[in-house]
Amino acid sequence: MRLSVTARIALLSITLALVSNLVLVGFVWRQTDAAVIGTVRRETIEQSDAMRAIYRVGGLTAVADAIRHARAAGDTSLLLAILNRDGARVVGFAPARIAIPLVPSAFRVADIDASAATSDIGYSLHPIGDHWLLTGRRLDLVEAERRAIEGALAVAVLLSLVLGVGAGLVLARYVGLRLNRIAAVIEAAGEGDLSRRVPVAPARRDAFDRLGHQLNLMLGKLERVMVELRVVTDSLAHDLRSPLARLRTKTEQAVLIADPQAREAALGGLLVETDLVMRMLTMVIEISRSESVSRDRFTLVEPAELVEEIADLYEPVAEEAGLDFTVAIDPAAPAMRLHRELLSQAVSNLIDNALKHAAGGGVVTLRLIAHPREIAIQVEDRGAGIAEADRAQALKRFGRLDAARTTPGAGLGMALIEAVARLHDGRFELGDNAPGLVARIVLPV
Repeated sequence: MRLSVTARIALLSITLALVSNLVLVGFVWRQTDAAVIGTVRRETIEQSDAMRAIYRVGGLTAVADAIRHARAAGDTSLLLAILNRDGARVVGFAPARIAIPLVPSAFRVADIDASAATSDIGYSLHPIGDHWLLTGRRLDLVEAERRAIEGALAVAVLLSLVLGVGAGLVLARYVGLRLNRIAAVIEAAGEGDLSRRVPVAPARRDAFDRLGHQLNLMLGKLERVMVELRVVTDSLAHDLRSPLARLRTKTEQAVLIADPQAREAALGGLLVETDLVMRMLTMVIEISRSESVSRDRFTLVEPAELVEEIADLYEPVAEEAGLDFTVAIDPAAPAMRLHRELLSQAVSNLIDNALKHAAGGGVVTLRLIAHPREIAIQVEDRGAGIAEADRAQALKRFGRLDAARTTPGAGLGMALIEAVARLHDGRFELGDNAPGLVARIVLPV
């Protein structure tokens, strides 16, 4: 049976709580055991050193007398005795005979009493003359602490299970609620409602908020694309109706014309209308292509070099049109990752518009400006310009102003430029050149 995500999260929480408590109790058990053993070791070594010092001063009799008075009343865990060569007790507090070899030992832990079921003993064994000095302490206290910790371990396991279940349920409910909000927005988008958004807390910005934020950005972009698609579809159908109707009318007229020269002139008009329709369709394809380009198509480009190449191409064209074409390039513009072909096409569209609509203005300027955080590629002309109230309409797809309807065009050039700027996370701006127009592509560095 496959578990749901929330059930797996709850199970993971229970497991982590259980394991963490086991590790913690085990660590405490180990540290306590080591601390008690360390205390017994220090006490045993100090006791052994003190008795051997007494032996060096007063001999075996002095040691025996010190042993008789060393053990406090009620202290049954202390071991302090003199043994003969066979390991039998001569005087002191120890088993009648020890069951270990008589070997000098600074400190060891072992069961030295074979006559009774006793716990381990931490002891020290050193020769003093013909006898042996035994010092140490029974580890009954350690055993008691071990049993207490083992009991606490069992209780901790039970508490871990109870607390883990509770924490797991709370965590699973929290995660489930957050995921359900995101799933509801995705389900609504699947049913066609792109207006819903995931609630996001900007101050918290946890993983769910970042996921919701990215989903909201994606839905916003998708909603904008769908709106633009409807606008493009409606506008394309509307704007193609007139040239297609003219194309049909001129075709019917050309069929009925008997004079070869007149028929040839009519066919020339057909070519003009056909070219207009083809330009409209080509421009729509170019805009769609610019909006779907992947960032891996970007390359490192020197903006000054790119603008200079475009200027070299258009200087003869402007001169033929009787215009003064000037170029101003800021060499401080840094190298940037750009889509060279699309940006070149966008800048070319700006210059084409300036040459077309500013023929009487005399001067067209191509300028590259570098700022600390962005660059601007702009084209300035001295033509009629675009009123501020009409600039939003000029940027729309198929948006053609009344003054431009007498000139051939599809109304898509500005839309292509804006799409290229948006592809580079930049913007496209129209400004007043007083007189004339300033069309500017601004790109972040």
